[in-house]
Amino acid sequence: MSVEKWTREQTIVALNFYCKIPFNKVTSKNLDVLKAARIIGRSPNSVKMKIGNFGSFDPELKRRGIVGLANASKLDREIWNEFNGDWENLAYESELLIAKLSNEPLEALVDFPTNFIPEGKERVALVKQRVNQQFFRKTVLSSYDFKCCITQISISEMLIASHIVPWSKNALNRLNPRNGLCLNAIHDKAFDLGLITISNDYKIKLSNKLKVDKGNEAMTDFFAKYDDKAISMPDKFIPSIEFLEYHQKNIFKN
Repeated sequence: MSVEKWTREQTIVALNFYCKIPFNKVTSKNLDVLKAARIIGRSPNSVKMKIGNFGSFDPELKRRGIVGLANASKLDREIWNEFNGDWENLAYESELLIAKLSNEPLEALVDFPTNFIPEGKERVALVKQRVNQQFFRKTVLSSYDFKCCITQISISEMLIASHIVPWSKNALNRLNPRNGLCLNAIHDKAFDLGLITISNDYKIKLSNKLKVDKGNEAMTDFFAKYDDKAISMPDKFIPSIEFLEYHQKNIFKN
C-alpha cells in the first residue's frame, strides 16, 4: 500500500517542531511530537523521522557527530534551504499553519490578551511580533534543554532567550537561534549590560566591574565562580562567533 506523501504545509510544521524540541528528546512518545502528529494528521513515528531528516541537514549536529536520519526527501531539503536563515518567515508562516490546521485563532497559540489590543493593522503587527518572540524563546530554550547555559537552572519562569546582538541592532537576525543564549534572569541582565560576555571558545568572561568587589559572597556565588568557565553547549543552533564578537566589542564593558 502506498504511503501518502508529505505536503509542503506538513513539512513546514515539522520544521517548526524540529526547532522547538531538544534533539535528544525526539521520540514517538514525546508530547510535542504527539501534538505535531495530531495537527498534521501523520503518525508520531512519521513525525519523529521527519524531524530526524532535518537533523541530517544541520551542520552543527554533523560537527558533533550527530548525523540525523539519511532518508530525507527532496521536499525536506527544499524547505530547509528556504527557511534556514529566514527565521522570521519560518516563525510566522509555520505558526500560522499550526493555527490553521488546529482550527484556532493565531492569538490563542500565544495567549495574547485579545481584549486589550487594537483591531486592524496594529493588531496584526502586535500578534506577529508576539508569535515571533515566542518562537525564538522556545527554539533557544529547547536547544539548551531548557537549562541556563551558565548555572544549569531549569526553572522555566526564570529562563530567558537572551539576544547576543540586541534586537534593535540587527533586524535580519532577530529570530536567528544562533543569536540566542538560554540564561537565567540575573545573568541575562548582566549580559545585556555588558558585565559578562562569552568568548569565541564559549567561556564566560567577567567585566572588571564585577571583579572589584571580590569579598562579596553574593558576587562570588553569582559571578566570580563562573569566570573563565565554559558554558553548556546547545544540542543545535550553536552561538555564532560573529555575534559573540559583536557583543565582545560593542557591549562588553572591560
